[in-house]
Amino acid sequence: MRFTSKSLVLSLTAAAALLAGASQANAATYAIDPTHTFATFEIGHFNTSTNRGRFDKKEGKVEFDAAAKTGSVEITIDTASINTGTPGFDKHLQSADFFNSAVHPTAKFVSTGMTFNGDKVAEIAGNFTLLGKTQPLTLKATNFNCYMSNMLKREVCGGDFTATVDRVAHGMNWGVQFGFSKDVRLVIQVEAIKQ
Repeated sequence: MRFTSKSLVLSLTAAAALLAGASQANAATYAIDPTHTFATFEIGHFNTSTNRGRFDKKEGKVEFDAAAKTGSVEITIDTASINTGTPGFDKHLQSADFFNSAVHPTAKFVSTGMTFNGDKVAEIAGNFTLLGKTQPLTLKATNFNCYMSNMLKREVCGGDFTATVDRVAHGMNWGVQFGFSKDVRLVIQVEAIKQ
């Protein structure tokens, strides 16, 4: 077992952080670059190895004002797009045991605030909705930077973010009785392009 609905949120918060690094005097909009943005999850498997997977489809928007050190992030993840590299396991994760994608096709993260370390985003706080239940979630930046892309001729901001999600708090209980952890580690790599 190695799933997590939390990886969804990672993608969301990462996007917010990207914007936060931008150096604008006014609020600007950044679009998530799907080729450089991945939300993955990690969960222990019987205390031996670590199971991993990712969500391939996500969309969202980020607004950021670097001068005021404010911004907002809203990201939606397609729970049926989960990809562990094992089709049978993906189907189980999409089932009512886990993400119940037929009834809850999306998971969503909406930010409530950003914390800065100097001019860089350090954390993004928000609310994460999964299986119809909303819980607070904070993404912590382990890396963050903005740069002018020579290829795109636009500013790009991005970073690496992590968070720990209590899946049981969202009603995802399968496997806990077998000894699987209720905590899932989310790892998000994200880059966003100024529009």
